[in-house]
Parts: sequence; C-alpha cells; structure tokens
Amino acid sequence: MTAASPPHPRDRWFEDWTVGDSFISEETYVMEQDRMIEFAFEFDPQPFHTDPAAAVDTSFGQLVASGWHTGSALMRLNTSLLGEASMGAFGVDELRWHQPVVPGDELQLTWTIEETRRSSSKPDRGIVRVRQELKNQRDDLVMSQVAIMLMRTRGATNNS
Repeated sequence: MTAASPPHPRDRWFEDWTVGDSFISEETYVMEQDRMIEFAFEFDPQPFHTDPAAAVDTSFGQLVASGWHTGSALMRLNTSLLGEASMGAFGVDELRWHQPVVPGDELQLTWTIEETRRSSSKPDRGIVRVRQELKNQRDDLVMSQVAIMLMRTRGATNNS
C-alpha cells in the first residue's frame, strides 16, 4: 500500500501546513524585454530598466528588470500556489534582490514553510510564514522574501 501524496498547496488549509514543507510553482514566468521596458517606464524609469543602449554604460552593463517587476512576477507565481484558504498576507520580511534579472530569464518560485501558528484572536485562521525564493533557469537565486500569510482553517467560511 502506498501513502497518499500530500495535498498541493492550493488544496491546503491552515492545519495542513508543516514547517519544512517545500513547494515549487508549476508555472514559470519569462521576463520579456518589451514588458520589462513598459513596466519600467511606468513604475521605475531608470536608464538600466528603460533603454538597452544606455544600460550598456551602467554598472549592470545591460538592460535589467526593475526589482519591482521581478517582485510582480514572484506574486504572479505565488498565486499559482494559493487556494481558497488564502486570506491574503500581512506583509513581507527580508525582501532581497540577489542578482539582476535580464531579458529572457525564466523564473520559478519555491516556497518553504518556516512557521505556523493559530491566531489567538480569531481561531478560524492561522498565520503561515513562508520563505519565497525566485530562481532563474540557471537555478540562480534572484529574489527572496518571507511572506506572512493568513490562512483559513478547515471548515471556516469565506465570510469569516
């Protein structure tokens, strides 16, 4: 008899999270140059994000994605791991950009559960601290953070 595989993160309730569990997003995100430039013009208009020719003469030596665009890609991949138990997040700790993301980089997200605790004021939910690491196709760490997420307990309603 084989043991049942643990539920995918989308199918987990607060009680199902265990410290040390690790998950990798099934999806990836490819950083496309046109989208990088478009994002940067709107939100982070610095030459190394907006102008491939000018970027050559910067400390990066080439066009690089805004860290905020990289963070948006992390969030997009994050949603592929979240299910109906998710109630949002309180914030993030330890946000770091480890190395630049360049056009064509294919990003993938890994979650590792660091802490779980039931809310003392609202027993229908718990807090899950998740280390999130975003890596490129070469397995280089490009961004990391620790998300403090709120998760519904099994049997709690969406209106809680």
